[in-house]
Amino acid sequence: MPPPESASTTLDALTREAAHLGAGGQPVSPSAAFNALPLTEAEGEVARQMQICNACRYCEGSCAVFPAMTRRLEFGKADVHYLANLCHNCGACLHACQYAPPHEFAINVPKAMAVVRGQTYSDYAFPQALGALYRHNGLLVSLASAGGLALFLALAVAMKGGLWHEPLAGNFYAVFPHNLMVIMFGSVFGFAVLALAIGVTRFWRNVSPGEVPEGGNAPAAAEAVHNALKLKYLDGGHGEGCHNEDDRFNTTRRLYHHFTFYGFMLCFASTSVATLYHYAFGWQAPYGYTSLPVILGTVGGIGLLIGPVGLWRLKARRHPMHGDDAQNPMDYGFLALLFLVSLTGLVLMVLRDTGAMALLLAVHLGVVMALFVTLPYGKFAHGIFRSAALLKWSIERRLPSRLRLGSD
Repeated sequence: MPPPESASTTLDALTREAAHLGAGGQPVSPSAAFNALPLTEAEGEVARQMQICNACRYCEGSCAVFPAMTRRLEFGKADVHYLANLCHNCGACLHACQYAPPHEFAINVPKAMAVVRGQTYSDYAFPQALGALYRHNGLLVSLASAGGLALFLALAVAMKGGLWHEPLAGNFYAVFPHNLMVIMFGSVFGFAVLALAIGVTRFWRNVSPGEVPEGGNAPAAAEAVHNALKLKYLDGGHGEGCHNEDDRFNTTRRLYHHFTFYGFMLCFASTSVATLYHYAFGWQAPYGYTSLPVILGTVGGIGLLIGPVGLWRLKARRHPMHGDDAQNPMDYGFLALLFLVSLTGLVLMVLRDTGAMALLLAVHLGVVMALFVTLPYGKFAHGIFRSAALLKWSIERRLPSRLRLGSD
């Protein structure tokens, strides 16, 4: 009997050959070959539910998942990965479904999609082993990473000259030299960007056949960016919002997502502006409280306090049928890191002119580094993969349907 790796390779080769023959001997795209691979149990459950939903179509106007579903009669591996990441888990379809549990069909699209979505984060992670580790132990890994890195930096400060010192007028570089900080955080952030880029490239290669609509991809890309930034599909399909713990619609989940996302982006903008000041104009930190980097960082930091706390509260109260409980550690871990990054950063800004600055700086930098290290393997990845799925949908809906049914 061949080893598992050999058997898997043989199966993949046979699948590609079958897809090639099924296409009449024509070249088969990587997406088509991937789509023909056997489904996992979770993927098979999504395919089963989509077959039933495709016959019903009551929820066709709820979000992008259902119009995308109607363009298919069968659901292969690529289709399932695509639809799972296109789903925003708003819960509208579950609460509207006549076939939801306890009906024998047991249709629960949000939960089925969430299970596969979590699987894709691990499947496309680089390296893959880290994705699986974080998925099952997210909160523990997040807090342990933040605490360990903060302790390491605090010990480095203590060895250099002590954790308590005379006020340094907010000069962080008197504690950690500028070039050292650039090397440490530049390398970690660069790895995070690389890992995310590799993961989403693999995902796109598997789910997208590479077709280009008439007029090119630019309009589709603009629409996808608009939908992602607006969180369009967290409106329940009617603008009244999502379900959380019961049948009532509310927009709080969308609101807290906005606080979190735009808070993060404002903090990133603050760092970018400070980098521009340093290298382009020679203006070195510390910057005044009324300077652009500090204003952006303060407003963004407040957003990163409100958003994660709100999302944590909503998640703790959410109906258990809405998602995959196995992903809770990953979700809570990401929210905890975002909150701690903001909290330690704001405290550091307020107390930067005191003798506690070195200790506060070590703690803040440790938490920031932990966030960067875990970015490709946690909840942050869902924004990247969902944006890719939104782009595919914006392209796909501009293409003629392959089914050629009715007026197509």
